[in-house]
Amino acid sequence: MKIISTPTELETSLGEDIKAIRLQKNIDRRTLCAIAGVSENALRNLEGGRGTSLKTLIRIIKALNREDWLNQLTPKTSINPLHLVREKEQRQRARSKKHAKNKAT
Repeated sequence: MKIISTPTELETSLGEDIKAIRLQKNIDRRTLCAIAGVSENALRNLEGGRGTSLKTLIRIIKALNREDWLNQLTPKTSINPLHLVREKEQRQRARSKKHAKNKAT
């Protein structure tokens, strides 16, 4: 596994991986574009590492049935225990109000 250090290298590597999966599945560009709903030029740019929109990337990944890639990108939400400590306890009853003296004017 090679270490990717720049965004350009990441784009190139991602494009190569997408092309390899497409060829493994024996899907031509035109068919994949029809399934994903993107233009052939957009797919060519993606596979060539020349950039694309996030929407195009997601559509291609879904069309290749590789949603697991997207799941790896999204962080898992968890509750921070420190936030629980900082929260005030829920009130159990109301305080009694002090009676104000009426002043006659």
